[in-house]
Amino acid sequence: MFNTVLFVVFPYVAVIVAVVLGIHRYRTNRFSYSSLSSQFLENRTLFWGSVPWHYGVILILLTHFLAFLFPTLWGNLLSDRIRLYVLEVTGLALALMTVIGIALLILRRLRSPRVFHVTSNADWLLLFVLLLQVALGFWIALVYRWGSGWYVHTAVPWLRSLLVLDPQIQHVTVLPVLVQLHLLLGFVIVLLFPFTRLVHVVTYPITYLWRPLQVVIWNRRPVRKS
Repeated sequence: MFNTVLFVVFPYVAVIVAVVLGIHRYRTNRFSYSSLSSQFLENRTLFWGSVPWHYGVILILLTHFLAFLFPTLWGNLLSDRIRLYVLEVTGLALALMTVIGIALLILRRLRSPRVFHVTSNADWLLLFVLLLQVALGFWIALVYRWGSGWYVHTAVPWLRSLLVLDPQIQHVTVLPVLVQLHLLLGFVIVLLFPFTRLVHVVTYPITYLWRPLQVVIWNRRPVRKS
């Protein structure tokens, strides 16, 4: 029963909340549907954190997505030992890059008073969940070797069974606890989607061309005339 709640009920609830509340937020508060960038407040640390974070996480998610869409082709790709080694080492490097990137982004918000004051509680929660998720991913890739191979035979069948509304949790309930936590944290991030600036992943910069102008009011003391 406990496993059913974790690996069946929770994923469906997370996706439903993300979709319904995400659409509601877009319809009622469209101006918040962005990354709410604080780049103008502090730029140097943002660059060194944002670049490795975005490049690393995008490539990692892309490999996860390709294995989910084409499990047979992915398995054939890994059938060659050299390709398997190259992919494993590359995955480790990308995971380490994302850990460093998100750690620098958190450090930036802690060290800069201006950025700290514009960081909401939801932002902090999201940042630390992301840090935990990528750190777990790195640790799993380091300790539970050949994850690019067994991922196809465990997580992929489970995710596909959820997609067709025929949950098959036996594929993941036998996995180590840390791996199960990594899978569940993915849906925690999905659940946080409509409440945080994570919504910017489903927007495109081109929308700025036609949406209404955003009025920015600076909150500062007026200059007194002598």
